[in-house]
Amino acid sequence: MTRILLSWSSGKDSAWALHVLRKDPAYEVVGLLTTLNQAFQRVAMHGVRRQLVERQAAAAGIALWTVPLPWPCPNEQYERLMAQACALAVARGIEGIAFGDLFLEDVRAYRERRMKGTGLDPIFPLWGRPTRELAEEMIASGLKAKLTCIDLRKLDASFAGREFDEAFLADLPEGVDPCGERGEFHSFVYAGPMLEAMVPVVVGETVVRDQFAFVDLVGQPQASAIANADEPALGV
Repeated sequence: MTRILLSWSSGKDSAWALHVLRKDPAYEVVGLLTTLNQAFQRVAMHGVRRQLVERQAAAAGIALWTVPLPWPCPNEQYERLMAQACALAVARGIEGIAFGDLFLEDVRAYRERRMKGTGLDPIFPLWGRPTRELAEEMIASGLKAKLTCIDLRKLDASFAGREFDEAFLADLPEGVDPCGERGEFHSFVYAGPMLEAMVPVVVGETVVRDQFAFVDLVGQPQASAIANADEPALGV
């Protein structure tokens, strides 16, 4: 069985990739690899608080590997920090990193270039799936997610904070991908077959920056403390 990391954004595609990979006897997902904005302690683009991602990882029963990114973060620095994370993974006997990408060829090619020579294989368990069918399958499975970021050039501000469900899919304007693969929206998964327990959240304030609307999801108290003792220190 190949030990791998999964690139983890906290959203539905990475969560569904975990669900798919867990059913594949060829792989063992041993860590969720997440980049965090150091200044705000939030997942880049998704805007999700670190504490919520930690709760997700605990609910999934998998160690969270965090890569802290400075703000702002030039691309060359981002690539250097990710190269350090890859080197640590190889040192720990990990052989690949899986991604939840669906169909953007340029994104896949970029990942494959960056992974070349690292000793890690890039894995794309969802690649090529029709996105409407995939979105409906996610919803039917019991996956529950809220939209945390929307591109206001593609969607009205009223979509911010909405539930990722059949009503949402029905309301999408023509040309918007049902899975938001072109960046139309991002999400946070709080329940589903890949999580052993719900991660309760409430929708807080919405903030507009440039052309994006970010929704602040706030975690509700949980009975047990979250522990990620195996989380590697990936800082500079």
